[in-house]
Order: sequence, then C-alpha cells, then structure tokens
Amino acid sequence: MTEPFRLTASQAQAKFNDGSLTVEEYAKSLLSRVEARDAAVHAWAYLSPELVIRRARELDQTPPEKRGPLHGVAVGVKDVILTNDMPTQYNSPIYEDDAPMIDAGSVAVLRANGALIFGKTTTTEFAATSVGPSHKGPKTANPHDPSRTPGGSSSGSGAAVGDFQVPIGLGTQTVGSTIRPGSFNGIYAMKPTWNSISREGQKLYSLIFDTLGLYARSVDDLKLLLDAFQLVDDEPEENFQVNGAEFALLTLPTPEWPEPGPGTTAALKKGAELLRKHGANVEEITLDDSLRPMYKYHLQVLSGDGRVAFLPDYYAAKDQLHYTLVDHVENRHKLSRKDQLKAFDELAAMRPKLDALADRYAAIIAPSVIDEAPIGHGNTGDAAFCGPWTAMHMPVVNIPGFRGENGMPVGLSVVSSRYRDQHLLRVCREVGKIFELEGGWKGEL
Repeated sequence: MTEPFRLTASQAQAKFNDGSLTVEEYAKSLLSRVEARDAAVHAWAYLSPELVIRRARELDQTPPEKRGPLHGVAVGVKDVILTNDMPTQYNSPIYEDDAPMIDAGSVAVLRANGALIFGKTTTTEFAATSVGPSHKGPKTANPHDPSRTPGGSSSGSGAAVGDFQVPIGLGTQTVGSTIRPGSFNGIYAMKPTWNSISREGQKLYSLIFDTLGLYARSVDDLKLLLDAFQLVDDEPEENFQVNGAEFALLTLPTPEWPEPGPGTTAALKKGAELLRKHGANVEEITLDDSLRPMYKYHLQVLSGDGRVAFLPDYYAAKDQLHYTLVDHVENRHKLSRKDQLKAFDELAAMRPKLDALADRYAAIIAPSVIDEAPIGHGNTGDAAFCGPWTAMHMPVVNIPGFRGENGMPVGLSVVSSRYRDQHLLRVCREVGKIFELEGGWKGEL
C-alpha cells in the first residue's frame, strides 16, 4: 500500500472522495515525512504541525456537497506570499516573525477551493538574489543529493515537492526561480502566462516579469491548479497526441545563452529522439538575431523595477539588505530612464514575434538549466535558459525525465505562446509520459 505522503494531489483527492483516506490522516503522513527528512532538506521557513492538523480536521468536517475542487490538497507556499495564519518573512532579518494576517490573492483562491495551506517554504532574500536561503537555520538542500542546491529563488517549494513533503508548491519567477528548481529537483514546474494569476499580496521584484509559479509531481495536479485559478484558453480543448505533432527544438548556441553542460546537451538530444520515435516531427530552430539584446533588456528592466521594489526596505534597514538590492536602489548600474523605457518597448515588440513562432508548433522544446544542480548551497545556479520565456511572458513547463552524469535530474522546458496555458498542459501530459518512462531518470526517494 502506497504511503499517503507519496500520493499526488489528484491521487489523494480520489481517496478523500471514496472515503479511504481523511485529510487528517493525509496531513499526519506528510508531517511524518517532514519530520524524517527535515534535517537533510530544510525546506520550511515556517511550519506548525498543530495548525496543519487543525485545518485538516476542519476540512474533514466540511460536508461533501460543500467541498471545493482542491479539497484537502496540501500546498507549500513560498515565503514571499502572504498567508493570514502564518508569518511571511521573505528570508530577511527586516521581517523576522512578521505576520500581516492577510492572504495573498493566490492563497485566497486556493483556500476558497478547499486547499490545505501547509506551511511557508524557504526563499532567497525577497526572491531577488541567487544566494541560497540561510537567514534562519541551515540552507535548503537538494533532496536527491543534500550536498547540492535545490535551485532558487523558490528553493523550499521545489525541494519540498521533490521530497514528497507536499504534493503542490507555490513559487515565483522573475528570471528562472520556478523552472530551475523544477529541473534540479526532478519535478514538474510551471510558469504560467504573465499576469494570468493574481500577484496581490506577493512581494514584487519586477512588476513587468514577476509571475506566480506552480510545482507538482504530475500534469494532472498542474491542471487542478490552472482550473482553480480559472486560466482558460481562447481555443476549445482538443485531444493531443505526439504522433504526427510538430515540435520546435531550440538549438544552441543561441544569442545570449551560455554553453550547456553535458546533462542538458544529452537531454535535448534524447528528448528529440524520443519524440521522433513516437511519431512527432521535430524541427531544429534558432532564435532570430533581432532577439540578441533580449537578456540585456531583461536585466535593465530588473534594475529599474528593483529601484522601486526595494526602496521601502532600503529606508527601513539598508544595512540588512543584500548588497545587490542596495545596488538597485542606488542605481549603481547607472541605468537611465531613457534606457529603461527602451528596454520596456523593445521587449514588448519581441513578444508577438515569439508568439507567432510558437504558434507554428505544438510547442517549443528548450533547455531548462545549464546542467545538473551544482554542488554547494551558497548559490542557486544559473537561470540563463529560463530568462527568455519570462521576458516574453510565455507559459513554460519543466518536464522531468532525464539524468545527468552524476545521477541528478535534468529537465527540459516546453513552451507555448501567451494564454495557451491549457494547451501547453495537454501537450506536456503526453510528452511527460514519454520522457518520464524512457528518459532515464529514476529518482526514487
């Protein structure tokens, strides 16, 4: 019999519905997993077992006819997202033990749909640095090899879902803070279309880029979340099959991207081979040279938005801010307003071009990361391969399934045009079956 903590959210819900598992029993199983693994993984910034059990019992007492579509689903919430019954501390000494007692819009939606908000997961400082979470307690570790980073900035959510401590995690992404941990932890991760999910009550770094991120161990679970957040495509739902489908494979080197490591190189090659084996046509493409300044513009927008986002914290406690955030506020990058406006406008002009490219295919296949999770906890890894899709506001899913030279997971990104999130999930459901079964990653914990 499968231990309850190993169930996906969809599997757990089936048991809630047939009466073979209560939410309280499920919550206790998850808590036992946390207790057994916390000394190695350190995924939680705040977790109260007493609160979890109390909320689980309340959900069990909800009459069946009043239960929401996410009834009993346990969710880890990145600690830059407000929760009314837990502190929100941003991994910053400025906000230690701070508890605003209000839910972010995303959390309010999940509660209204019956979710069990389980605890707050670790983050880098304000989700805006690449330094591993460390303000309170040990740094978060990769569950598949605790000597390695789980990625960031959504470190705890990626690690907790990858380690079977919760089935669902909320992250955020400004460059690669959701997709990179998805790859490093061997799980599904989704950055939906920009601004398709409320960011109210979520600490902002960049209004232009910040997007709520989603973690799960199955596409069915991501589908539960998209439905709860009411993401609906314009086009009607249609069945998708890999056989006969057209995919684009983004070849490297591509402007502004570094050289991929052996794990990612092998994953791209094998991913294309598997799709072709299953009857798909895979066309190798490169991005147009006109897109070469994309990363430069991305960084300029971040710098300008960071001046605004961190000014209140700068005034409150400059000496307790990471130096990179101080640099933003003091404009040490010497970014002019004219440069900032040019970056806004140039990126906006690029987005329809990328949409048109993506619409020629079922999806674009691209790298998620440079390689396997690097050793050490001081840095959360390079987000270069994630940045283009964030800058372009396009939905992207990391699909696990591949194995690097050191036995660690490596994922691939599957990308579609804006507001085709449900289409993307239908593609990922079928592609994920192939990659998980035949890609070579067997990361049982």
